[in-house]
Amino acid sequence: MKHAISILAVSAVLGSAQSAMAQTEIEFWHAFTGRLGELLAEQVDTFNSSQSDYSVVATHKGNYSEALNAGIAAFRAGEQPDILMVFEVGTATMMAAKGAVKPVFEVMADAGAEFDQSKYIGSVAGYYTSADGDMLSLPYNSSTPVLWVNRDMLQEAGIDPDTDLSTWEQVGTVLDQLKDSGVDCPMTTAWQSWIHLETLSAYHDVPFATKANGFEGTDTELVFNSEPQVAHISAMGEWADEGKFIYAGRRNEGGANFRAGECALFTESSAGYAGIKSESEFDFEVRPLPYWDALVDEPQNTIIGGASLWVMEGQSDEEYKGVAAFLNFLSSSEIQAKWHQDTGYLPITNEAGELTRSQGFYDENPGTDIAVIQMTAKEPTANSKGLRLGSFDQIRGIIDEELEAVWAGDKSAQEALDSAVERGNALLRRFEQASR
Repeated sequence: MKHAISILAVSAVLGSAQSAMAQTEIEFWHAFTGRLGELLAEQVDTFNSSQSDYSVVATHKGNYSEALNAGIAAFRAGEQPDILMVFEVGTATMMAAKGAVKPVFEVMADAGAEFDQSKYIGSVAGYYTSADGDMLSLPYNSSTPVLWVNRDMLQEAGIDPDTDLSTWEQVGTVLDQLKDSGVDCPMTTAWQSWIHLETLSAYHDVPFATKANGFEGTDTELVFNSEPQVAHISAMGEWADEGKFIYAGRRNEGGANFRAGECALFTESSAGYAGIKSESEFDFEVRPLPYWDALVDEPQNTIIGGASLWVMEGQSDEEYKGVAAFLNFLSSSEIQAKWHQDTGYLPITNEAGELTRSQGFYDENPGTDIAVIQMTAKEPTANSKGLRLGSFDQIRGIIDEELEAVWAGDKSAQEALDSAVERGNALLRRFEQASR
């Protein structure tokens, strides 16, 4: 009997090993850590457990910039992953990477997978769609800027937590009150270029760059040194000088300060929801991103941030079938609704948004639908559909440097933005030449 059991055990192990060997491995490189990394791993585990043909292996490759650079280097070495997460500002770079990318619509068609592009939210999918309407990458984690509020800090400062913060003029008044009450960090921000220049421009329907912000060609020029942008950065520069706006860093360093209860107001991605919900010990609230009442009667629409999933060339047909299956899994209503509810990222399909609403999530968590409303309430204009600019990661670095000079009081807003435009346009011209 013992011998028989031994044979059965060995057979089971061998069968399991053969099954594992039969699986096609799909490499997925991403930029998530912390709570978002945990939720991504949960999705991958769920997919892998749902079928036996494919095994997705998710690997963290650093922050967004580092992940993009790692993917480019890997392709040049012939060691590229099947799927690469690329943040939205890398879209033009990926589109120009001839021979490196296999468009999602082609992946789906070649794999014979069911793929209906019309089910994706237009203002989200449009960012990653060609002029012919074909989806180039999957808008996996799309976010938009919002205003996070520490209601407890407002209350302690003698301010009504329900006070109107819909305009920057009103925010300025509240910052005065917070500072006067002794608050050390009335407001901080994450991703200053994305929120306070890129989205600011779209929200007020003014161009960030010519040629529909790059959607109509690589011969585009930056123009974000015009009056609306200068006025906003000037106001923020004054708030920084007066200790009402505390600059914490170029990416999301300010998030730690807000989650720790140190700052009253925080402009950040809607995807800040995952970390804020899991870490904060205070009563928080999400509000719409403020707009300048002096510039517009009502705002246009915000633009997306986050990243999309690009499929790399050079893989086998079987790998592409696995990629198609995984992307369809990520797009399914149930998975997308849970992702949206867990993270604060936008649901990428209309069905996922409707499912979230029908499940009562928005009623139970007021404000969590603000990101969706900001993106979909109005039809995007040429100024507000997003940005598609070459070398934009490097251009953001220039913008960050110039904005830091404003916060430090070393440059006026006009001087800093003029310099950023001039330096950024030089990079655009080099990108244009290289793309020909």
